[in-house]
Amino acid sequence: MFGLIPKEEKFFEMFQEMGGILISGAERLKLMLDQYEDPLASQREIKEIEHQGDALTHSIIIRLNKTFITPLDREDIHALASALDEILDLIDASAQRFVMYRVEKPTIEARELAFIIVRCCHTINSALKYLGKRHDDICEHCVEINSLENEADKVSREAISRLFDEEKDPVQLIKWKEIYEILERTTDRCEDAANILESVVVKNA
Repeated sequence: MFGLIPKEEKFFEMFQEMGGILISGAERLKLMLDQYEDPLASQREIKEIEHQGDALTHSIIIRLNKTFITPLDREDIHALASALDEILDLIDASAQRFVMYRVEKPTIEARELAFIIVRCCHTINSALKYLGKRHDDICEHCVEINSLENEADKVSREAISRLFDEEKDPVQLIKWKEIYEILERTTDRCEDAANILESVVVKNA
């Protein structure tokens, strides 16, 4: 009987839509730092993108609660939706810090971390397109995300080390240390999403 009940495939479409929202948020953050002319306006645009992600995450959870047979394990759908939403939350939090702390000019390292976040989000989006299809392609993208997270970790460590060596103003030191850590944490959440995708591949191999 259960084999005759169609599985709800809409989840794959919703996750692909979420991947597009991730890219929009990441690219807007990168543009904000590359063209640092009106950070408040940029932050408001990123906040609107984050709201779009919240709404879609809510829709995924509602559909999950109403669906009898799901194409993936329920806990994996919930975990993946939550992980993707957390990435957007941290992109928004990163943008907020530049406004809150009245940063005059982004550092090279901050722009580099924003670029890595963009690459992570594009890679996640590519992996999401293969959900329910070719799992080997998902694994390849997950490996790339892990590599990008390691790159971000290296950039962040070196930036914070240089900050303690060169920054004499303790207030500026505290501000920039937090900014670097939030940017790097965004790539950590990308790696979390990749780990969930790898788990899905193992379970559905």
